[in-house]
Amino acid sequence: MTDQHDQNRRTLLQTAAIAAVAVGTANSLRAQPAASRVAIPSAFTTLATPKPLPFDASKLDGLSEKLLMSHWQNNYTGSVNALNAVKQRLVALLADDAVQPYVYNDLKREHLLRTSSVVLHELYFANIGATARDSELDAALTSGFGSVATWEKEFRRLGAGLGGGSGWVMLGWNQHTQMLENYWMGDHAHAPAATVPLLMLDMYEHSYAIDYGAATAQYLEAFMRNINWAEVAKRLQQAI
Repeated sequence: MTDQHDQNRRTLLQTAAIAAVAVGTANSLRAQPAASRVAIPSAFTTLATPKPLPFDASKLDGLSEKLLMSHWQNNYTGSVNALNAVKQRLVALLADDAVQPYVYNDLKREHLLRTSSVVLHELYFANIGATARDSELDAALTSGFGSVATWEKEFRRLGAGLGGGSGWVMLGWNQHTQMLENYWMGDHAHAPAATVPLLMLDMYEHSYAIDYGAATAQYLEAFMRNINWAEVAKRLQQAI
């Protein structure tokens, strides 16, 4: 009964947070003059909404509920809010012919970074929640890397190399080369061209410091234990 109560409370808190963001952004758009709302394309007016965690944050092996909820609330939801603020600022400048291009481009840089942060975090959370390994995915990894062990060795090495700093590790399907590869991403602006993300590992300190401090090797071990292999396999099937 207590576990169910706690889970209901967590779900309620997440839902309340999402509702607050949605109300705030909707009110902001309604506050704009009617004339400015009519002809604005959807690329500028479509706002992001935080997605709830797709797993029970209290039941992962080695990743605490405190860590995961902080990551979701402060970093991911913070990026959603920032992205919406940037898009609303772009709307305000869209019809201003006097705005300097370099000023506008500063906002577009933030648009890029915040969009990538939102997308990468959603992919990251969705590929957490331990499931059994997938035989077809393992076969694809073996074909691409020689063995699953070789893939994992490189994937872990990239994560370890980002420890104490920031960035992402991606296992991706490159649609141009038709290859599975691991990629180093130094921040939200670094991503391989024509590549579908299959497995995302967040190596920013906010993803592990609450639980492990600077011990990134322990975080890597915990992450590998909690991979949702079914989600990764589904992404590969969809990409191919």
